[in-house]
Amino acid sequence: MNSEQQYIDLYRQAASLIAGHSAPPLNAVRQKAFEDFVRNGFPSQKVERYKYTDIDALFAPDYGLNLNRLDIPVNPYDAFRCDVPNLSTSLYFVVNDAFYNRLLPKSTLPEGVVVGSLRDFAEAHPDIIARYYTRIADTAADGITALNTMLAQDGLLVYVPRGVQVERTIQVINILRSDVNLMVNRRVLIIIEEGASARLLFCDHAADDRPFLTTQVIEAYVAERAALELYCLEETHYKNTRASNLYIEQQADSRVSHHLITLHNGTTRNRTDLILRGEGAECTLNGCVVADRRQHVDNNTLIDHQAAHCTSNELYKYVLDDEATGAFAGRVLVRHGAQKTVSQERNQNLCSTPQARMYTQPMLEIYADDVKCSHGSTVGQLNDAALFYMRQRGIPLHEARLLLQFAFVNEVIDKVTLTPLRDRLRYLVEKRFRGELSKCEGCKLCR
Repeated sequence: MNSEQQYIDLYRQAASLIAGHSAPPLNAVRQKAFEDFVRNGFPSQKVERYKYTDIDALFAPDYGLNLNRLDIPVNPYDAFRCDVPNLSTSLYFVVNDAFYNRLLPKSTLPEGVVVGSLRDFAEAHPDIIARYYTRIADTAADGITALNTMLAQDGLLVYVPRGVQVERTIQVINILRSDVNLMVNRRVLIIIEEGASARLLFCDHAADDRPFLTTQVIEAYVAERAALELYCLEETHYKNTRASNLYIEQQADSRVSHHLITLHNGTTRNRTDLILRGEGAECTLNGCVVADRRQHVDNNTLIDHQAAHCTSNELYKYVLDDEATGAFAGRVLVRHGAQKTVSQERNQNLCSTPQARMYTQPMLEIYADDVKCSHGSTVGQLNDAALFYMRQRGIPLHEARLLLQFAFVNEVIDKVTLTPLRDRLRYLVEKRFRGELSKCEGCKLCR
């Protein structure tokens, strides 16, 4: 199978159309991304970081693309009621791969903070975009990043200027909406300048019962003494295929926490590359996956310690039911000179049926001699003794299984610092284990 050719032919035929609906700073790197894609194509399963997912097969079907930027008939502010109770947010929408700017909320963001269209910001501030765009998302190193860069026409920009503290959570709802099978190329650029801080909540939803193919590339730059909390919640459906690459760069004394929750999907492949460039930087990666039927979730992470006195903590937990497949490959790289590094990596997995499959590969690569690093992985089933104990006390088998599964993933949920969001996640995870669709109440799109 060779699925690259259809995208190569598409770009050659529509390059001027793609560029005409975008901005010069995005177009400036488009041709290089195309050349990188032609040269390298999609990564095969012989590539170490892609050994658990057949990328070529995911991109083989013929999906439509909205290169003409035609209007999508949806008003998300009227149709979507997916707020987290008791959590006050500045709410924005991305419909497919375009920022929805027809009706913006009356937000209370501090002066200088920008949440908006990447294309519009690139036209108004080309120097800022040129400084950051594709700097860490290397198109020569990854075929999916190259494909996204050569096709993306718009996206989301979050810019927090120096010293500004954004107290209110910025919530972004990514809505997939189409009457035909659709490919979406979503781009996100996050810039947190020196001494600034922000908290972002991204929620992925599908409004239509159609097959969607989504590529997503997120670049996040966190400057000295800056802080970023990033929450990503996926609740789509089994016809959805998503390949998401997240690139984060941290400078000295910065703080980053990333929480990735997958509750509903079809096939999901997440890549997270985090670089600790400055001394004293700290990062936390947490992941929770609940999958059943024949769903597939593959998380691949790299934490690159390039400076001394940095700390990283990583915890991913999976609960797999039916014939679901999970994969986790996490690599912690401690480079020469990165002394006094402290790193802990854990991956714990629960296979609820004999048919469920989990592949796990935690890795440490250390080139410094004064570090404290650990890693570990477990794969198991529900504890028969615990189930027996609970049933002896009148708890039905189904309820006992649910309680054990929920207790297993609760360690990840407990690390969510936003209390309303943490409570909401507990509610959604419990409904998910009960086999309910757990679509947000009041959401007309999800009915």
